Amino acid sequence: MTSRTKSATYARRRKRRMSLVDHDLTDDQWHDLMDAWSGCAYCGGDGAALQKDCMLPISRGGRYTLANVVPACASCNASKCNLEVTTWMRRKKLDERTFLVRQVEVVRLLAGEPARRPADTVDPAP
Repeated sequence: MTSRTKSATYARRRKRRMSLVDHDLTDDQWHDLMDAWSGCAYCGGDGAALQKDCMLPISRGGRYTLANVVPACASCNASKCNLEVTTWMRRKKLDERTFLVRQVEVVRLLAGEPARRPADTVDPAP
């Protein structure tokens, strides 16, 4: 099988997977995500060409939604491939916790939800 045939086969499979799920990420939400992250969500790079990366890949049941998409540079997106974000971050020895906390903050901000304190914060006694 030639590389051209493989590419065509991959494109058909991707198109079929994409048509089977409902994607609800709007262009405005995508631009808001890029503004909120100010660069690649994974490495922090401010490359001009950010790509939509699904934290849970489409090939594993993910879809383009506000809570599942982050901006990624081409290098991080290609490196992550179709791995789940936590698996990939552990392999790359990236700060998984910081990323996940920031991702939740960004989604809450863009969804218009009020900011919440971490669950382990305790109010002082009155």
